[in-house]
Parts: sequence; C-alpha cells; structure tokens
Amino acid sequence: MAILIENLTKVYGDQKAVDDISFEVKTGEVVGFLGPNGAGKSTTMKMITCYMAPTAGKIFLEGLDVDKNPEEIKKKIGYLPENNPLYTDMAIIDYLKFCADIQGVEKTKVNERIHKMVDMCGLNLERHKRIGELSKGYRQRVGLAQAMIHDPEVLILDEPTTGLDPNQIIEIRKLIKELGKEKTVILSSHILSEVEATCDRILIINKGKIVADGTSETLRGQAQGKELIKVEIEASNGADIKKKLLGLASVESVKELEEKKNYFLVQSKPEHTSRKDVFDACVKNKWYLMEMTRIETKLEDVFREVTN
Repeated sequence: MAILIENLTKVYGDQKAVDDISFEVKTGEVVGFLGPNGAGKSTTMKMITCYMAPTAGKIFLEGLDVDKNPEEIKKKIGYLPENNPLYTDMAIIDYLKFCADIQGVEKTKVNERIHKMVDMCGLNLERHKRIGELSKGYRQRVGLAQAMIHDPEVLILDEPTTGLDPNQIIEIRKLIKELGKEKTVILSSHILSEVEATCDRILIINKGKIVADGTSETLRGQAQGKELIKVEIEASNGADIKKKLLGLASVESVKELEEKKNYFLVQSKPEHTSRKDVFDACVKNKWYLMEMTRIETKLEDVFREVTN
C-alpha cells in the first residue's frame, strides 16, 4: 500500500513542527525516518496514523484521503508509538486478544494471530506473564505484536528497537526486513547503523523540513563531494605543516588531531581531491609522509551535515 504525503504541515502555536513536507513511500518499501529530537518525526507519524490531524496538507494511502476515510485507514495501519502505551496489569495473551478484538480480527482467526505474533516477536518464554512483569525490551516486543496483530498493510514504527539488547535488535531487524517484502514500513530510529542495515530508503527531517531523501549509498555519495583524508606528516625543518597544507589549491580546511602528534584531517574542496597535492607538497618540502588514508563518508557524517 503506497503512502503519498503532499504539503503536510502541523503548527503548535507559533511553532511549525512539520513544515510543508512532501514525499512518497511505495508499496513494499521500508523507509527510515531520521532526525534530531524535536525535528518532526513522531508528529508526522501521528498524522499518517490518524492519531493527529494536520494543520494543512494531504495524506493518501493507496489513493484514500486519510482526512475523509480515517476509520478505513486505521484498519490498514499498524502503529507502534514512541512511548509504547500498554496495559501493564493485563497478561500478554489477554492484551493481544483485546487488541485483536479492537482491530476487528475475525473471531475464528484470533487465536491463530495471537500464536503467530507471540512466536514472531519472541514472546514464547514470557507469554504467561503480566505486561508489568516484563523488562523494557519484552514490553517493546509486545508493542510490536499489537501493531501487527490484525495483519495490516502498513506499519508505522516509532523507535521500534528502544530497550532491546543487541541480539534482540538483530532479530527485530530481520523481522522488519521480512515484513517489508509484503508490507509498507516507515520506522524512526536514533541508531543510524540500524536504519542503514534495515531500510531501503532514508528520509532525514530537520526543523520540520525534509533535508535529505535517498538510499544510504546515495546520501553518502552526495556527501563525498568533499573528500576527507587523514595524513601523518613529519617535518625535520620545523615547518608549519598546517599552514602550508591550507595553502594548497585543492584544500578547503585542515584540522590537527590533538590526540595524535603530526596527524591532520584534510578536507578537500567540493568535487576535488587533494591527495596528489598533499603528496607533491611533501616531496617539495622534504617532509616524511608516514600515512595517507581516505576516510569513507558515514551516514553519521551525512546526518550531521544536513541537520547542523
């Protein structure tokens, strides 16, 4: 089920939490939604799930206007909110049965769906406990189970791996990738490596606006327009290495690494490489070039660049 967002805006008083954003998520696509705290991620997700009405703009799910068809849309969406509200006094099985009833799951299929979700979300060992007796990680699994209990076509997951240990994160990552083969998934996370490993595409939002959209490879490639290299240079003549490197035509900036003597981070100008110029400078000045390493741009670097 495809999702289309057109000029979506949400205003709280004088603040625009979401500022005229537009994007599309195709059927079977897993999209990661990244952004600093307060960037507008959760607000956007709440509007898609009909939890909150937009100030302006339109949301369509497979051509259905969310504003005009909220009840029908809710049946097609599974939602795990950031704070994962649960009835902690209920047993896991009773809670999932309650959620299945609310979502209109056929009576004859309720037990089958519960058993499938318990198995899929790794709740077998805890299935007879009350939710209040569970660790944070297992409560998160219960939240995932309730989001999927009615077999929705769209999954909106706000920080789905919060509270999970590394092994559980890997399991949930596999689960989300499997679900993405047949469902449309939007998930937010602060763990950038997790988003990169799980998602087909990444959206980065900052101050209510979409500032980047593409695959992790595409975003890293765009950022690699400015090459970054690490060099170790020794000069026996007491030369000001940093000053001379800054004077090279292809170099935009030079930073000394305080923790390592004679190490420098050299930032090339856009669409330039400074490796040859640095090498030539070492030969000309009779410096010893001990190391030259090109630093691959990481998703973290892209995130910092577009959100600062």
